[in-house]
Amino acid sequence: MSKATEIFLDCEWNGYRGSLITMALVAMSGEELYVGIPLFEEADPWVRRHVLPVVGEEVERVTGPLELASRLAGFLAKFEAVHLIADWPEDIERFCRALITGPGLRVDTPPLTMEIRRDLDAVASALPHNALEDARAIRDSYLTLMADS
Repeated sequence: MSKATEIFLDCEWNGYRGSLITMALVAMSGEELYVGIPLFEEADPWVRRHVLPVVGEEVERVTGPLELASRLAGFLAKFEAVHLIADWPEDIERFCRALITGPGLRVDTPPLTMEIRRDLDAVASALPHNALEDARAIRDSYLTLMADS
């Protein structure tokens, strides 16, 4: 198997354990996926103030979980193997949940490995709480750590 492509993940959701709002994947090689899912319930007050205003125009709107799964499958199909890197466990949880399309059903993916890194963060994000900018910042944090080692 060839070396896995490192892809950085960030998500935003509607409060603690709330529904997914946006998901961003940023590959080391430059490819990006940024999708948004309609919010079918009232937004948490913190989310309404800090997340919804910064979702951005570049988000690709999907109609729901099945379309999200399809977009993820299409994006991941570009790679022979993927090593997913996130700074928060719930990002990985949301990503894995998005791959499941029904009882005993999931989208086809290349081989996946996943890593949660506490030493990475999105502090330097160009637009905090925008999942795409946060995923880019996590990638940049990773590149800085790799250059320093």
